Amino acid sequence: MADPSSYRPQPGEIPDSPGVYRFRDEHRRVIYVGKAKSLRQRLANYFQDLANLHPRTRTMVTTAASVEWTVVSTEVEALQLEYTWIKEFDPRFNVKYRDDKSYPYLAVTMNEEFPRVQVMRGQKRKGVRYFGPYSHAWAIRDTADLLLRVFPVRTCSAGVFKNAARTGRPCLLGYIGKCSAPCVGRISPEDHRELTEEFCDFMTGRTGTYLRRLEKQMVGAADEMEYERAARLRDDIEALKKAMEKNAVVLTDATDADLIAVAEDELEAAVQIFHVRGGRVRGQRGWVTDKVEDVTTGALVEHALQQLYGEETGDSVPKEVLVPALPDPIEPVQDWLTGRRGANVSLRIPQRGDKKALMETVQRNALQALALHKTKRASDLTTRSRALEEIADALELDSAPLRIECYDISHLQGEDVVASMVVFEDGLQRKSEYRRFQIKGFEGQDDVRSMHEVITRRFKRYLVEKEKTGEWADGDALTEDDGRPKRFAYPPQLVVVDGGRPQVAAARKALDELGIDDIAVCGLAKRLEEVWLPDEDDPVVLPRTSEGLYLLQRVRDEAHRFAITYQRTKRTKRLRTSPLDEVSGLGETRKQALIKHFGSVKRLRSATIDQIQEVPGIGRKTAETIAVALAQAAPAAPAVNTATGEIMEEEEPERTEGSSGEPVSAGPPDE
Repeated sequence: MADPSSYRPQPGEIPDSPGVYRFRDEHRRVIYVGKAKSLRQRLANYFQDLANLHPRTRTMVTTAASVEWTVVSTEVEALQLEYTWIKEFDPRFNVKYRDDKSYPYLAVTMNEEFPRVQVMRGQKRKGVRYFGPYSHAWAIRDTADLLLRVFPVRTCSAGVFKNAARTGRPCLLGYIGKCSAPCVGRISPEDHRELTEEFCDFMTGRTGTYLRRLEKQMVGAADEMEYERAARLRDDIEALKKAMEKNAVVLTDATDADLIAVAEDELEAAVQIFHVRGGRVRGQRGWVTDKVEDVTTGALVEHALQQLYGEETGDSVPKEVLVPALPDPIEPVQDWLTGRRGANVSLRIPQRGDKKALMETVQRNALQALALHKTKRASDLTTRSRALEEIADALELDSAPLRIECYDISHLQGEDVVASMVVFEDGLQRKSEYRRFQIKGFEGQDDVRSMHEVITRRFKRYLVEKEKTGEWADGDALTEDDGRPKRFAYPPQLVVVDGGRPQVAAARKALDELGIDDIAVCGLAKRLEEVWLPDEDDPVVLPRTSEGLYLLQRVRDEAHRFAITYQRTKRTKRLRTSPLDEVSGLGETRKQALIKHFGSVKRLRSATIDQIQEVPGIGRKTAETIAVALAQAAPAAPAVNTATGEIMEEEEPERTEGSSGEPVSAGPPDE
């Protein structure tokens, strides 16, 4: 734990101008990013009597080991740079709003020849129009199902679309009139795009003109005694009205606005946002955050605006943003929003009328969200802090282990031996820093030796990164070119291994051989949930009700899950390999062509070189190589019917897969 006075800048060093500052820990990792109208006045607030600081701020300044700053010209530049650095460094002490779910949108892929309507989550893509967000995916599907009767646009995936085009038969929606079937040419690309534009116009709130047009067509069809067409138009109108009822009018002046409300206490804050388009509530979302320092409601609103509009441009930023409190100062934030939209944006507090009444509704939702969050997490921040303190006390550590890494070995009867590394920071999973290992030093089953190899390889990488940067002299060396952390740049305060005394001894020996003596090691044995320490004859037994033991169990179980998932992936791939994988220079495309032509590897094995040459892309030399490889490879054992004992002939096509790596749930492999 550092003394803030040890790295406090000298008087006069800090400029009295706008800028952005970064606090770093002893490993040069950015732990907090902030902006200020006056860097000198803002930073002075951190270097006062610790007793006067907010508890989380006090923890931050004592965790930090240095502070640096960047001067900018205007407060708008400071706002943009602060947002960029928070996204790049992901500082653990910054206010970060955690979405309480990944909200779904109704998306229209206008960047395709035949635009598609679909449910979409995650990061927004260029050339796609979004409507929402919605609370539930089923709400999107219900709305889309009603509108497809009137706007029969494409909803199928690329695979279904291509298959229908190949066979000349549309899918079921094409037969029942809920798709115009562009896949089989029933509608031209131009007409389908025009239909999609009408769908988007209706979703943006321009409904009155379209309904009046349909009603006029219905009356005209009835006058001409085309009663079937009139009935169909009547049903279309009812479907559109039903879809409109799902979004009741809340603002009569057809306003496009976002309303943001904040509910907070001393430790946390909840934010609720209502998206109003064309006077109707089109979507709702919410966030919850830990309050890092004693921030005002205006500052929380400012952070919410950064989170909400940091990646948005154009019409995605509404003309009007209504908030419960204004950032101080308001001008840089309003100028920044105007720049994102490309037109004036009004940022204000509603004072009267429908907008004030709707803001009260949003505020009630925020209060309810905070109460629900408190109930669900049961003061989770306090619980995690207590768990880390209990671990520090039990293992006699100098401070709480803010970063914990856990390792596990997995194999099946000595084959496909792999290891996993999972990371927990502040008691929470850090999945982006999970790693996996293939055991390379030897073959066979030896968990102790495997653990020694994995720990050695991981911390050799750490020492290499440390040597490159000269004891972390350059903070940028901790990140890749895209801003993400390097794969093994940060050391943990505690290494946990899945196992007992032998595995712990192997991990400690590996660290000692590398000259690392400032990282604690322990093991958690499954049988009695005992905590083993190096060079100790007896384990440490934590109470069954201990939050510290519960956290160690979660870490160990997550490492086991990650390891066994990787091991099963490798085993599955090994069992699905084909003799064709051994043919040098034969890629996936030509493998697929061979199997498609002959039907199976068995038939390919019995084919002549001339017959193999008939496959497109296969020359004589390649055909000879394939024939030799298949002749040398022992054929697989025949399948046997266990009920009758009959040997079954293999006639089904065999699937071939390349050896270009395995999928992982999180984190790249250590090569």
